[in-house]
Amino acid sequence: MKRISVNQNTNPTCYLISTPIGNLEDITFRAIKSMQLVDILLAEDTRVSLKLLRHYQIDKQIVSYHDHNKEDMHLKIRQWFKEGKSIGLISDAGMPLVNDPGYELVLLAQEMDVNVVSIPGPSASLSALVISGFTPHPFLFYGFLPNKKQKRIEELTRLQVLPETLLFYESPHRIQDTLYECLKAFGDRRAFVARELTKLYEEGISGTLSEIAAIEEWKGEIVLVIEGFKGHTSVASECSIKQDVDRLIESGQKKSDAMKQVAKERNLTKSVVYKEYHEE
Repeated sequence: MKRISVNQNTNPTCYLISTPIGNLEDITFRAIKSMQLVDILLAEDTRVSLKLLRHYQIDKQIVSYHDHNKEDMHLKIRQWFKEGKSIGLISDAGMPLVNDPGYELVLLAQEMDVNVVSIPGPSASLSALVISGFTPHPFLFYGFLPNKKQKRIEELTRLQVLPETLLFYESPHRIQDTLYECLKAFGDRRAFVARELTKLYEEGISGTLSEIAAIEEWKGEIVLVIEGFKGHTSVASECSIKQDVDRLIESGQKKSDAMKQVAKERNLTKSVVYKEYHEE
């Protein structure tokens, strides 16, 4: 067990510094002071971070740190800590480590008895949660779903019956597919999309998953908030939609009637069942 009073020693410090998620005015005095104080700043995309530093006239050495170079960087960081240098980690937007690199850096700092201090600030996920109108606690922040469709479906199936409000990050080119997959997994639950938070074109979209999935054009960074399981929403069976429809057709029903019944059983719209049936 380790017990470190971070303000009562002379050890070097690793600062995890929150940055604005869009509006550059959403930064704390302490965040600016911390960036000025440290010897070296680490950033995932230095081009993005330099805009912030220039805006606040902060002249500081900034070094790229991301998942692809972290092993080499850890050797340098270890040496910097040995030299007594303090380091600040900033994300492109929001809280470091929340869907961003940095977890291993904290472990390294703890291993070397380096102070680890969080400088709190903006968070896209929490901002979306509090304006969604859904129960803010408990909630489950998932981040980005897996890239591969089958893995996404597996994860959504696992989340089907959780009562917590669910939060996801999503990209504009994939949000519609994700909405349809959530619709199939969860049924037509209430949902909320926060788009371009704190920016000029900030937008909040409330409705059911099927209503929001009907939107065809998406732009900007997206947070998807979905109501938790209430104990009465139909969830997908182990069979696929096509298998369910084909089973009913084989029993003598017309295709249109079979689709209508499957839509009702799964709490989906008939158009979603039709689309999924012909894509499988």
